[in-house]
Amino acid sequence: MCFYDQNRMACGDYKWGHFRQHCSKEYRTGETCGMRLVMQTIEIAEKCRICQKIDTKKRSIRKEEDKIKRWKKETGRRASIEKAEEDISRLQQEVYNLECERHSKQQQLW
Repeated sequence: MCFYDQNRMACGDYKWGHFRQHCSKEYRTGETCGMRLVMQTIEIAEKCRICQKIDTKKRSIRKEEDKIKRWKKETGRRASIEKAEEDISRLQQEVYNLECERHSKQQQLW
């Protein structure tokens, strides 16, 4: 039950920070017992790495959707529209995978 800082991101996820104090179970210098307790929580204004990737991919999806709307008003853009739709479906799959990864990390106890 050694004590660490906890860094909490704007999205609600957290990561462990610096080691702060040994517990009574561990007497060896430089070793920790393996159990982590929070000494203090530090709020961080930015989102975690996974949420940043999700936001980036969602922006790309919106950009492609705007292109499709613009191209549907024009003629002769069928191939471009099909490619953009394929890109959107690929990006949606990547967003789904990242959200699953984020959910599984939230379920872990560290």
